[in-house]
Amino acid sequence: MGKKLSRRLQALLEKVEDRDYTPLEALNLLKETATAKFSEAAEAHIRLGIDPKYTDQQLRTTVTLPKGTGQTVRVAVIARGEKVTEASNAGADIVGSDELINEIQQGMMDFDKLIATPDVMPQVAKLGKLLGPRGLMPSPKGGTVTFDVASAIAEFKAGKLEFRADRTGIVHVMFGKASFTPEDLLVNLKALQETIDRNRPSGAKGRYWRTIYVTSTMGPSIKVDINALRDLKLTELA
Repeated sequence: MGKKLSRRLQALLEKVEDRDYTPLEALNLLKETATAKFSEAAEAHIRLGIDPKYTDQQLRTTVTLPKGTGQTVRVAVIARGEKVTEASNAGADIVGSDELINEIQQGMMDFDKLIATPDVMPQVAKLGKLLGPRGLMPSPKGGTVTFDVASAIAEFKAGKLEFRADRTGIVHVMFGKASFTPEDLLVNLKALQETIDRNRPSGAKGRYWRTIYVTSTMGPSIKVDINALRDLKLTELA
């Protein structure tokens, strides 16, 4: 039996036409349909023409959102020696070595991003079963395994996000808050699109972009004209 839609969502769905919206139209509509009583996220759901079960068709990378995420990001760092002090001075919320690894093993997950220096990764590896399902496991591709902890902390706190295509080839990314202006959301969405194009997997054949929808956390999905988004120039958004 299908899930019954609330009257609120039914009313919002009536505002969305079955067509491709221009990017700015879609983002204006996203804001109009973000009517929940809390600050909703703006999300993009992108279906790509890839099959991630093949290693040359996997997509995992980072994007720096020029207008930020609208969220306060709590960063934890696992390091040793002077890198512990460096991370603390750079604004990390939680810093430690073996004792932090032990705390995480015992269930402490009071952070949004975990950065580790390469020399501690053999010890961090045993946290894989805990961190992996939550998308928190440090990785070189995600920019979270590095000796340059100060830069990594600054970037993630300023709006850098790690994302990947799921096993069905769909990318789910939060690209701001519904409270942002449509123009700021568009700048972030454009940055996301360019990052996905720039990191096209070598094994991706044929049509790369299939569909892109935007939505607020509790709102309806709105289909975006892919070509219109890709044809946009950032200079037009200034």
